[in-house]
Amino acid sequence: MALFGTNGVRGIANEYITPELAIDVAKSLGTFMGSKGTIAIGRDTRISGDMLKSAAIAGALSAGLTVIDVGIAPVPAVQYYVRDHTDAGIMITASHNPREYNGIKLIAGDGSEFSREGEDEVEKIYHSREFASSTWDRTGDLRTDHSANEYYIRGIINAVDAESIRKKQFTVVMDTGCGAGSVTLPFLLQRLGCKVITINAQTDGTFPWRNPEPTPDVLTELVDIVRSSGADMGVAQDGDADRAVFVDENGEFIGEEVLLAMIAKYILSRRKGVIVTPVSTSQRMADVAAEAGVELIWTAVGSINVARKMMETGAVFGGEGNGGLIFPQHQYCRDGAMASAVLLEIMAGGTTLSYLTKTVPVYFNSKTKVRCDDLISTMECVKANVSLEKDVKVDTTDGVKVWYNDGWVLIRPSGTEPIVRIFAESKTKSRAEELMSGGLKLVEKCR
Repeated sequence: MALFGTNGVRGIANEYITPELAIDVAKSLGTFMGSKGTIAIGRDTRISGDMLKSAAIAGALSAGLTVIDVGIAPVPAVQYYVRDHTDAGIMITASHNPREYNGIKLIAGDGSEFSREGEDEVEKIYHSREFASSTWDRTGDLRTDHSANEYYIRGIINAVDAESIRKKQFTVVMDTGCGAGSVTLPFLLQRLGCKVITINAQTDGTFPWRNPEPTPDVLTELVDIVRSSGADMGVAQDGDADRAVFVDENGEFIGEEVLLAMIAKYILSRRKGVIVTPVSTSQRMADVAAEAGVELIWTAVGSINVARKMMETGAVFGGEGNGGLIFPQHQYCRDGAMASAVLLEIMAGGTTLSYLTKTVPVYFNSKTKVRCDDLISTMECVKANVSLEKDVKVDTTDGVKVWYNDGWVLIRPSGTEPIVRIFAESKTKSRAEELMSGGLKLVEKCR
């Protein structure tokens, strides 16, 4: 059974993601590193976090690694710290998954997510059970460092035009959902001169008000406060704060695909270069790239794949259509707080978020998901059926994406759950729904 999914290892805490698993993953990482080097270990706010972090620390120490415990921190804060201070890292988080989940993500020494090849090697060690075990006098050293979040905040401030943002004195409403962003985003925005109105900014791993996924249906309070306060922007983060979603000054939710395209357009107006995004992303990105005269590279779904391709090609921007934006001038990983700062920088130029949303092409999207217990055979059946279609372009970079002359449909297995996801897009809502419905029928036929 595969250990790593699209983004690390995830499951129900103390059922699948147990202390024993955390110990063994950390021991596998230590063995992979040759029982030498220093790693940072952090966690989000989930109540199972201390249990799993302690287990991971024990496993790493037993393998001979030096461990720096950085405490509760967003994933991008730990990645930023790892890049400049340690040889690798472990993050205890399940990102946007519901409160009962937890997980383990590995961080490479350059601060990016572990490569797929690196994960494969760690996974082989995990399954082989051939762990390095240090003698009593060579077990690792444990330290704590509470400066990771401050170091991260300073890095973001240095990466944007902070003075222009401060002059505007924006009012921002933020909902960190009681997640890891609660210990960074309010303080970043304050230091950028914003008046900050907070919701769910206490660290509470039971996530009492909403689940960690910041979807429009759970952000009604954020919308109401943006409207009633006359704020310039609303922002909400997921559990580990590597993603952010936004509400404009009118309280309108900005679609993540629109957000990705409008920031890409801004970046390309300042610097021309390659941009990178997964095959699940909107055609908007292709249109923005064509308008700027630059290359767009499609990858498999997953921020690991996007970041690695960006590093390989020297891309100026990349990201996923889920609020996961990557700014290489700061670091090669998804970063919700950096996205917030960049949006404020754009607004400081004299524009509003509602105006920005109108600067990118209009498309309509439709998506759904289907539970599927045999993902492999289902996808093989889907590929076989699609191959029989005429006058279509098929892309199998990740799952099966079928391009029609008026839209596309993508059918791909989840990397974290036993489900098949179906995405569709077109210039009209009815056609997008028709394409999604066709994809759904095909999956139901095949599963």
